[in-house]
Amino acid sequence: RTYNKHQLLSKFSMKIRVTGKSNNNSKHSNSQAQCISKMKKAQVVFIPSSGLSHLVSTLEFAKLLINRDNRLRITVLVMKSPNTSETDAYIHSLPISDSLRIVNLPECSLPLNTDRASAMTALPEAQKLNVKQAVSILTAEEQQYGPLAAFVVDMFCTTMIDVAKEFSVPALIFFTSSVASLGLSLHLHTLLEQDNLDSTQLLQKNELAVPSFANSVPINLIPSFMLHKGWESFFERYASGLKKSDGIIVNSFEELESHAVRSFFSHPDLAALPIYPVGPLLNPEPKTESTADSFDIIKWLDAQPPFSVVFLCFGTRGSFYADQIQEIAHAIENSGVRFLWSLRKSSPSKGFRSVPSDYSVLDLVSLLPEGFLDRTSEIGKVIGWAPQTQILAHPATGGFVSHCGWNSTLESIYFGVPIAAWPLYAEQQANAFELVCELKMGVEIALDYQGQFNGEYNYVVSAEKIERGIKSVLSVDGELRKKVKEMSEKCRKTLLESGSSYTYLD
Repeated sequence: RTYNKHQLLSKFSMKIRVTGKSNNNSKHSNSQAQCISKMKKAQVVFIPSSGLSHLVSTLEFAKLLINRDNRLRITVLVMKSPNTSETDAYIHSLPISDSLRIVNLPECSLPLNTDRASAMTALPEAQKLNVKQAVSILTAEEQQYGPLAAFVVDMFCTTMIDVAKEFSVPALIFFTSSVASLGLSLHLHTLLEQDNLDSTQLLQKNELAVPSFANSVPINLIPSFMLHKGWESFFERYASGLKKSDGIIVNSFEELESHAVRSFFSHPDLAALPIYPVGPLLNPEPKTESTADSFDIIKWLDAQPPFSVVFLCFGTRGSFYADQIQEIAHAIENSGVRFLWSLRKSSPSKGFRSVPSDYSVLDLVSLLPEGFLDRTSEIGKVIGWAPQTQILAHPATGGFVSHCGWNSTLESIYFGVPIAAWPLYAEQQANAFELVCELKMGVEIALDYQGQFNGEYNYVVSAEKIERGIKSVLSVDGELRKKVKEMSEKCRKTLLESGSSYTYLD
């Protein structure tokens, strides 16, 4: 391993402090150590996208960097979605220090029913001027805090690479999903661009060979935002933006995605782009405000046998309409298993601002099959918002019916809980395919289920299919559960000194 001058000096000064030995050059050594202790920090700008899940993993990475190298000073520029407050509580819970600052950018308004594809492009573009002004203030503080060194921008904020170039610093992307999904985006963009194909031609194929997947990916499992006509403009900007970066930091780890990581060093379409899988970056013990509801949930879990409860939860934006909810309820009741079901209400708005909310008790009574709540009261609970990490960490939880969002996937692996995969939107189909078909660490409910953020999907999954998935994930054979447990142990070790993520972070 090679070290630059500052790294060598840092290691040298640390050795002096630890050993405390004196020698003929002690005066010079002490002077050297004092000089290093007064060195200015390098300033790094982080720009996460507006989603809470992106913000959480981005800030976990920022904290990891600061803990590893005290010469860094990170400023996180937070872009909030219009009229939402989901990030506020999390930001207020953070321990802010001189090494980590949070700056809330002014909110930018969008028309009420702006569709999600347009909004995901428009919001970062609208914030460019605010970012320039915030970074200009940082550069004015260079004498006090040190020079601007780099931008780290979210995968959906690649337009900020242009701002980094204006300040003559490198820009790296923080990718909040899997290495396999990253490879799929880049490869698909190359096919569309270099081979002059369009999405219609690709949709006529049965499957697609993708370097970052060991098996060909069925076309109906390609995430809709990559091939859907309404997302063409967004996907072009998104994938071409990935290729403009100086490197991509990925919230994953090589022990989990060994094939996908190797593809970035061996395949000509991918090898030109440096990647750094430094995950898993998650907060397994979030210091969120304890509520009466969360206390009741954990108290109920305490009374259940080990590995007996199936947890159904579909992320911060996951929701269903009444016909699908009825099928889920029938599946749960027919299975007879213990359950926790996080059931969220679809927003009446179809625009970017649509965020699920919790049902009232009266709503649930009218929505669910007649008598469902009474008949299942001894074996399960229907809840709203769920303290997900606490539930997954609990020894009573034996299976997880999940949308396969990447944060949820990493959390399930971290806690050793097998997944029954039911992806909804975004890149979740690719995550589910990798988990079930590549890694053999999950079971399938409906890998080809696709839809929009407002609860509209391509078909209704039957109660029989859901019931099979619920029973399978709780009674998975010993080999699958063993594999998940082994990966859980690797997940916890990879950020330690002998792990691959520790090395990539160097």
